[in-house]
Amino acid sequence: MALALALLLAASFRLDPSPRTVAWGHYDAAARPVLRVASGDTVVVRTLLTSSPERLEGAGVPRGEVEPALRAIFAEVKDKGPGGHILTGPIFVEGAAPGDALEVRIEKIELAIPYAYNGFAVGRGFLPEDFDHAKMRIIPLDAAAGAARFAPGIEVPLRPFFGSIGVAPPPSAGRVDSAPPGVHGGNLDNKELVPGPTLYLPVHAPGALLEIGDGHAAQGNGEVDITAIETSLVGTFRLFVRKGAGLKWPRAETPTHFIAMGMDKDLVTATKMAVRQAIEFLVETRGLSRDDAYMLVSVACDVDTTQLVDGNVGAHVMIPKSIFVKR
Repeated sequence: MALALALLLAASFRLDPSPRTVAWGHYDAAARPVLRVASGDTVVVRTLLTSSPERLEGAGVPRGEVEPALRAIFAEVKDKGPGGHILTGPIFVEGAAPGDALEVRIEKIELAIPYAYNGFAVGRGFLPEDFDHAKMRIIPLDAAAGAARFAPGIEVPLRPFFGSIGVAPPPSAGRVDSAPPGVHGGNLDNKELVPGPTLYLPVHAPGALLEIGDGHAAQGNGEVDITAIETSLVGTFRLFVRKGAGLKWPRAETPTHFIAMGMDKDLVTATKMAVRQAIEFLVETRGLSRDDAYMLVSVACDVDTTQLVDGNVGAHVMIPKSIFVKR
């Protein structure tokens, strides 16, 4: 009944990036919200790629194709860091409180511009010892064909998603860097979070303070050179507060899988966290013993590397829904 009432009363909002509606490089429980919505509301959020206008132009983007909002933000925003992502938000969700979970339904994602970039820098990425120089490539995006034209004869299928969807961390953490993912979600870089899936984030501060950014037209697991096919996106999200959920770490659900996640500076530790989270999920939701859940993860679930380059690396476990049959 409560969900039905929330859907009936739900409103729709749009939030575009501007010098007054972005958080540059951080998540923070003390941040001032730029939009307030209720549980059940829909928000259309436009995000910006994270690169300076000068860098884009230097790589070949015509001056007239650089987004005006990006120019304005680079010119006017002085409160930035410690990370580099331009995040749209924060969004205050009424009723969200510590101990709850914020359910983020990803309903639609559209390209905002017809180009993207990929690049690596000196000392960054998974193989810094192999590349002593920086390089940036502008990649045309063909929405009609569903392809990113990486190079002559090479096309990458478009599968847009937001690399960073997160809420404020616990107040005691202060302002945290937008690059490493953590208990707040943030820069998960999980390519499964396309339209259709739902992300669940533990709430640590009143209103949750949702921020979204780091649009990707596509990405490979690992994101090894530190960037994906980076672009600006427009996403449609429906937000729900799940009271008293007691969620400890981010989780997700797609039409075909449940996803447990782990993140840490060490890949082995991150992977163990993801496996433990999968076991915990199976015990909580399927009534399995820990022994049986451990076995089921081994025989039926896929453990994948999410990303290797964001300070905290990530792993996730794909739990197929098809194994849960009804007799």
